[in-house]
Amino acid sequence: MAIAEKEWQTQRPTIRERTKFMLNNDLFSDVKFVAVRKSDSELERKGVIPAHKFVLSIGSPVFEAMFCGELAETRDSIELPDCDYNSLLELFRYMYSDEVNLSGSTVMGVLYLAKKYMVPSLAEKCTKYLQDHLDASNVFSILPFAQRYEEKNLMDRCWKVIDKRTEEAMKSDEFVKIERSLLEEIIARNTLNIEEIELFKAIDRWATKECQRQGLTADGKMKRMIIGEQIVKEIRFPTMELEDIAGVVLCSEILTTEEFCSVEEYFRSASSLNTPVGFSGTKRSGCGGKMLRCCRFSSLNGYRYVFPIDVINVSVDRDVSLHGLCLFGSEDYSFSLDLEIQETISKSVLASKRDQFSSELLHSSLGNYCGFEVLLDIPVGFKKNNIYCIKAKITGPCSVYGSLGVSSVSCSGVSFTFFNSGYPESASSVTFGQFPELLFSV
Repeated sequence: MAIAEKEWQTQRPTIRERTKFMLNNDLFSDVKFVAVRKSDSELERKGVIPAHKFVLSIGSPVFEAMFCGELAETRDSIELPDCDYNSLLELFRYMYSDEVNLSGSTVMGVLYLAKKYMVPSLAEKCTKYLQDHLDASNVFSILPFAQRYEEKNLMDRCWKVIDKRTEEAMKSDEFVKIERSLLEEIIARNTLNIEEIELFKAIDRWATKECQRQGLTADGKMKRMIIGEQIVKEIRFPTMELEDIAGVVLCSEILTTEEFCSVEEYFRSASSLNTPVGFSGTKRSGCGGKMLRCCRFSSLNGYRYVFPIDVINVSVDRDVSLHGLCLFGSEDYSFSLDLEIQETISKSVLASKRDQFSSELLHSSLGNYCGFEVLLDIPVGFKKNNIYCIKAKITGPCSVYGSLGVSSVSCSGVSFTFFNSGYPESASSVTFGQFPELLFSV
């Protein structure tokens, strides 16, 4: 705690400096907060922070109600059993000075307190810190917080890391700590970039750790119960190799004898149509990092206002699967997207997606640009020589756009031919506009 020096006010010419000096200072303090924290040995210790009701009340409607409402707090010392000392001190630091010192050990606690005491600008700084430090090693510790506090931009970035770096994320220490409800969300995703056998190993490892936490014997029957039927049925056993089925899946004893025989029969059958009942035989769209990219521009231009609609037509000279596409954006902004993909002759809608996306720095043969990837829930098959229409309504701030586009682009042995859509309102054409990259596999 700071000690008041003589004529301290004269050394601090601004209100901010003088208020900052009062942080964690007994001088003029009219309330104390007792934060409960746990040491490495799990013994509870209490840290006391002197505070000033006026400063807290003008920074938080919750503190205003606590000190000035009808049921105003009259105690001189208030114990907070739901926070640790360092996180509470950082909350107060921000309220006294507009400054905060975030770290990996405090940011979650500070975010919780910022939400609890309704300090949205601090919550925003916390989520920005988490976004900037997000990677495969910590995504499974950050995602549950993002979901709890409904931080959509942070959730989107977490899912993007999980989709792109699935195997690395699932080998992290944090993966085995997640709740089963989150595991159900993960296993249901078609966009995971991981071989199915590695996904199965990760689930088996999670189940083993969960059995240990609950003091249960980690045998096949118990792991099956812990995992749950919904997750087991989402595992795509037919996409594995037979030796992995025999050497890994069988040894885990998670499948029933009937299920294992059904899977084994599938591999021994000459027909691939005999998919075991209840298990998908389709590889995940992100599997193995085999997604290819077709870039149709060679230059970027400055900012423009987003027009009402962007439309482009495209055909291919080989059958491909379209997994998604990239769109231009601008740094640190969110965009609403209404996407639709049609077959032009039949006018049938092959895919649609409506969602909110956060712009980030993307890397391509075009160079680095601000934008966002849009992955389809189910890949769309583009047949040779058919023409398809990609239509996007983007709502958000102005963005960069591509230029010097060409009508024909060859990517990984596939020729993409682009056509103007004929939509008079379209802001995109063959030579400029949106749709910098198409994400596909052969």
